[in-house]
Parts: sequence; structure tokens; C-alpha cells
Amino acid sequence: MSNTVFCKKFQKDMEALDRAPLPGAKGQEILQTVSKQAWQEWQLLQTMMINEKQLNLMQPESRKYVMEQMEKFLNNEATDKLTGYVSPDDITEL
Repeated sequence: MSNTVFCKKFQKDMEALDRAPLPGAKGQEILQTVSKQAWQEWQLLQTMMINEKQLNLMQPESRKYVMEQMEKFLNNEATDKLTGYVSPDDITEL
């Protein structure tokens, strides 16, 4: 059976990550408090944010922004809205 963790995003015991997703103390904290599902959902949102906001992760302010949004997402706080994203459910056939 796989390891479980009490996920701070979903507030229940869920499947844990296999390894820390980031280096250092922050990675260890995520490993101990975030489920695999929550991390996968964050990765999808992160990718959309990087693309929609055209972030350059070589710039410190872009990395700081992504980390702030990650904290908000994982703590069930509101993240910035993506203005260019259209959900497939919102697309109607012509």
C-alpha cells in the first residue's frame, strides 16, 4: 500500500507524493502536508499561469509570484484569475 498524508488542500488522508517536489525545507514541508492529487492539480494550474501570464522563470519576481500562488492554492485561498483561459465546458460549437 502506498504512503498517505493528511493533505492540507483537501483536509483528509490521501496518497502521498513519492518524493519532495522542491529542494530544501519547502520541499520537505510539501512532502509531509500535500497529497499527490493536490500537487498534480497545482502543476496544471501553475502551467496555465506561466503560459497565460507569459512568466519568465529566469526572473526572480516571476519565481516569487509562482511560489506565492502555490501557497495560496495549497492553503485553499483564492489564486489570481487567468483571463485568457477558456474552459472546454464554456466552448460552444459554431
